[in-house]
Amino acid sequence: MAEGIKEEIKKEETRNPLPTILKVLLGLVFLVLGLVALVHWWPVLLMLIKGCVGPFLILAGIVTLAIAKD
Repeated sequence: MAEGIKEEIKKEETRNPLPTILKVLLGLVFLVLGLVALVHWWPVLLMLIKGCVGPFLILAGIVTLAIAKD
């Protein structure tokens, strides 16, 4: 049993850092692309948010009425 634990410790010490580095780089690339898209499509995003206000208020009213009915 102790040998198994020692082997696991050795595996952790010799772990390849490349997959972790690739994941971090991919995350940073997605973050930058998301920020660029946000800046580029800012007017469209505002129009989308304004367009969603009405349906959101309708849904909030329906939920409020359903709660008040009980």
